Amino acid sequence: MRLRTVLRADGRGCAQVGVDGVWHSTASADVAELLASPRWRESWRPAPESTQLRSAPLVRTAAKVICCGHNYRAHISEMGHPEPRHPTLFAKFTDTLTAWDADIVLREPAEVWQLDWEAELAVVVGSHLRHAEPRSARAAIAGYAVANDFSVRSRQRRTSQWLQGKAFEATTPLGPDLVTADEIDPADGLRISCRVNGVQVQDGCTGDLVFSPAELLSYISDFTPLRPGDVVLTGTPGGVGAARIPARYLEVGDVVETEIEGIGLLRNRIVA
Repeated sequence: MRLRTVLRADGRGCAQVGVDGVWHSTASADVAELLASPRWRESWRPAPESTQLRSAPLVRTAAKVICCGHNYRAHISEMGHPEPRHPTLFAKFTDTLTAWDADIVLREPAEVWQLDWEAELAVVVGSHLRHAEPRSARAAIAGYAVANDFSVRSRQRRTSQWLQGKAFEATTPLGPDLVTADEIDPADGLRISCRVNGVQVQDGCTGDLVFSPAELLSYISDFTPLRPGDVVLTGTPGGVGAARIPARYLEVGDVVETEIEGIGLLRNRIVA
């Protein structure tokens, strides 16, 4: 089963459920609101035909967006860091999320901004979690989606705290769909990749994760509750622009494609 959020012509959001390739409408404004309903698997109806639907972030009302850095062994190695004993976490705000096909706005001059790509597996929480063991945390995963944690490296490096380089408005595309956890498992080793103008820059596997999605949710739930619709980004594989010699950052006109095997594809153009 797949879930997605779309915008109607009047700007109102609508969560949809995809079953056997057919999309059905719900009364929920986004996937987060849908997952908060205990009977969400039964709350849909056939979607009316419409050519006026627009794409939207998968989740528009998440209470929490929590991200893990340094979680792929290849990326840890290329950045010259030791493997962490505990997850390296930071938060985003909900307004950092944007649609799977949205333009990413780059401030000029580009060489000062240093906009970088980070392909990521996103986990969407499906039920309340607090002080959860990994087994319980895994059972609470609603599903998985594709994200790109576009990062402003010049801001990120100003201090030891990463927030200001990670929280620019509308710089984290999320979607296009959520694939439910009963249909796919990152433990199987899903290919995760990123291409810039058709050239592959990242090519990793979810089997390279240091901390699994269930371990991350368990760890996070020990200090803060997680609720349906909350989003956890699990880190990026090797191949980011900042690690290249010389470093390579995005420019106006670049097209970034982020893909995870069996889940979906983001396509975002960098604009001024």
